[in-house]
Amino acid sequence: MATILKSNQREFKENPNRTDNFGIFSDISIARTGIKPENLNFDLRKLNPDRYWPTYHFHRHAEELFVIISGSATLRTPKGLEVVESGDLIFFEKGETGAHQLYNHTEEPCVYLDVRTFTGFDVCEYPDSNKINLLPMDEIFIKDSQVNYFDGEENVRDKWRQL
Repeated sequence: MATILKSNQREFKENPNRTDNFGIFSDISIARTGIKPENLNFDLRKLNPDRYWPTYHFHRHAEELFVIISGSATLRTPKGLEVVESGDLIFFEKGETGAHQLYNHTEEPCVYLDVRTFTGFDVCEYPDSNKINLLPMDEIFIKDSQVNYFDGEENVRDKWRQL
């Protein structure tokens, strides 16, 4: 069944978990439709002037596509900074080369469609803050705490004897 999301029924609501300099408004009318995609997630977003979104990141298991619907913003990628504007399509591949972040350098909102593949899980990495996020659980860890697979397993015989 096709679901039509009418432009005159959009209602943007600010992310309540924002912090200074970050802020995004998402179209909550999408959630009201009851759409529950299995492998293709999407959000219509509005980035107001002088705001960044998202935090600089890349996905290990998801591809992402931004469609700039209106306005303009500066895109940060591993290649540097580039202005994107209405009508532009921006594809981000999996891995470090797909890292990205937007900044609205203008006086007008930038509205864009954010489309992501989803296969049931993802690992999102944040190079600026050295974090990883396990999705969809949204469990965030500092990457420096990475350990060897067998750390803590040295006394396996003792553990079995206790059983």
